[in-house]
Amino acid sequence: MDPHSRHSQFNQRAPKTGPFSPTVRFEPTQKVTLDKYTKASSSMPSDSPLFTSRPIATNSRVKQDEQYKKDMFLAYVNKAIREKLNGHSKEFDDLVDQFSPNKSTLAPTIPSLQLRIWLLALSHVLSRLERRHAPLVEAIVRLPWSAMDAVFVKSYTEFIGMLISARPEYLLLVLNRIAMGFTYQSGLLAVTSNLEGSTPLTRRVIYDRQHALLEHLLNLVPTLPSSLAPLLVRNFPHKRQPQAAHVAYIRNLLRVTEYCGELSERVLGLIVDRALMVDVEIQVELEEIEDTEPTDGELFEFDPFDTIVGQEGDSSDDEDEDVDDGLSDLSSDASSDSDAEDTPTDTRHIHDMVSKLDAILKLVFDHFNKLHSSMPTVLVPSSPTLHPTTTHDRDPQSHEPHNLLAIQFHTLLAIFDRSILRTFKSRYTQFLLFWYASLHPEFSDLFLGLLVDKALFGSASASGVERAAASSYIGSFVSRAQFIDREGAQRAVKVLCAFLGAHLDAVEAGNADSNNHGVFYAVVQSVFLVFCFRWRDLQEEPDEQTVGRKIWISELGVVQRVITSDLNPLKVCSQNVVHQFARIAQATDFTYCFSILEANKRAPYPVFAGVTPGSAGPQELHTFFPFDPFKLPRSGEYIQGVYREWAAVAIDDEEEEEDEDDLIEEGSTVDEREHGQSGLCIPITASKRGESDDDELGASFGGMSISPAQTRTVAMAISVS
Repeated sequence: MDPHSRHSQFNQRAPKTGPFSPTVRFEPTQKVTLDKYTKASSSMPSDSPLFTSRPIATNSRVKQDEQYKKDMFLAYVNKAIREKLNGHSKEFDDLVDQFSPNKSTLAPTIPSLQLRIWLLALSHVLSRLERRHAPLVEAIVRLPWSAMDAVFVKSYTEFIGMLISARPEYLLLVLNRIAMGFTYQSGLLAVTSNLEGSTPLTRRVIYDRQHALLEHLLNLVPTLPSSLAPLLVRNFPHKRQPQAAHVAYIRNLLRVTEYCGELSERVLGLIVDRALMVDVEIQVELEEIEDTEPTDGELFEFDPFDTIVGQEGDSSDDEDEDVDDGLSDLSSDASSDSDAEDTPTDTRHIHDMVSKLDAILKLVFDHFNKLHSSMPTVLVPSSPTLHPTTTHDRDPQSHEPHNLLAIQFHTLLAIFDRSILRTFKSRYTQFLLFWYASLHPEFSDLFLGLLVDKALFGSASASGVERAAASSYIGSFVSRAQFIDREGAQRAVKVLCAFLGAHLDAVEAGNADSNNHGVFYAVVQSVFLVFCFRWRDLQEEPDEQTVGRKIWISELGVVQRVITSDLNPLKVCSQNVVHQFARIAQATDFTYCFSILEANKRAPYPVFAGVTPGSAGPQELHTFFPFDPFKLPRSGEYIQGVYREWAAVAIDDEEEEEDEDDLIEEGSTVDEREHGQSGLCIPITASKRGESDDDELGASFGGMSISPAQTRTVAMAISVS
């Protein structure tokens, strides 16, 4: 009923205050009997003068009060904005204090309802805000809004959207605050603030609200990703910060890529670069980290997203620590002088770094696997010419998941070419490519194609060290990847052998470039390594006439020519690989190398082929094995099913090699003689000479020790008759 109608209840109500009317005051009292209490209803009559009905506050009156309050706040805001421009800042400063709870002197607590009314009033004057009003906007942006009640969060999100639409110059300020909101320290300000609407929340809720605001702004400002990317880099946790800080921030970054595809490449590149920083530091500080693995109690046991903000008991409140944004320590000599002085070398610190890297890689693997799990069972290659038999006539929408996988793989491939390939001391980060290449044969072909192009057909911009590294990747990838089939292994070996034959032809013709010798040795070592792991796949299919005989692929014939050449690769390559190759080559009747190994011990170092005495030799060759066994416990779950262990391919019949092993005698003075005047500088594994034993060689292939634990640069002079 309309409250203003003549029939409204308010026209008959008695006054709330004041004396009773004469008619009521002198009205005779009605006699009360017990009969009325025997009735079912014991309520008093509605017309009894003892129970006068009071007025009911209607929605109309509540709305009138709220509108009156809003008008008052709007009038105050208009006055404060105007007086600030006229040089009077008292009202303006009081308005700023409303959004600075720790500095407010007006009230001990600030209700969220009051803040919502202030935001509503300010939304009417956004176009009038000038540079002198920046302190007010900064106070609003710094407000710990994500820890307050849901109603205020909705109002705040709408207000920020209107602010950016009216005043785009504040976009960077807002985006920087959002990027800070993705950090592990996000929400701690609300714990100590005087805001009445702030309640204990998990970080998951805090982060969900930050992402909702960012998505809202992304719909309003399509060019937002270009402004957000450098801010995400700036707020990335330093490598010294705790594991939980990295986990929280990286999870938020990966979530951003789900609704902002333009940032996928930069975010993934940022995560890989920071993972390399940790990976390289582990390699530098403790080469034999696999011998001192962390215990189960040191593993990451809780999800930082499910912790209550302010109740973690974590002492990592160094949010303002200066983060080293320079990526100079991605080189093989990773850290600067200042970092080297501050870097602790205790085992506990190394365990923390290993656990941190494990958690980072696990997050990236989970992100990749989530996309892979959402795709159809049958993959449709993006390039039908590569695998025409796998193309199916399906709905165009079914191609989208694989297209997303292919796009992400090409992004990861570009990151590998830019960062991972040029980092020679990383142990684990490169396994991101290893696992991703296992998702489809096309991906492994593209990865090998990139490596072959870099190693064998390197452009003028590719250094000899980079080409040698690519060669090492080829050998390690083909040897360790279970998803590289027989044909794939043979194709890779054929390409490598063709390069070796061409290089030997150039050496014999006298027109070989001495700078390519380092690449030659790296390719030879890769062929040796692949042969040790895949010799069963390097044989021709037997026919009726060759049953029971080993018929090797014809391209392997160049190997005999290589090992007997004047370049003498058996002297230069990793001795672990050389000895294992010699043993397996003899056991499989492929070739005999022990006579050359024995002669190398007694022969002096000659000069390089085609290099005059006193001139510079080839560039330094960094020999390493990028896909050595993966030792990280949590992220290792993704590698176990696609990785080939040495124990699965080792030769069982080892008795026949005992006589040949005796030829590899211990030489205590060999190490001292490994030096020369000029030539190729090659790191040689500082392994024990006693490791010529078959069992120890097998152990070196089955463990991390196959990679040079300590390298020593040796200048070798190899002569050519």
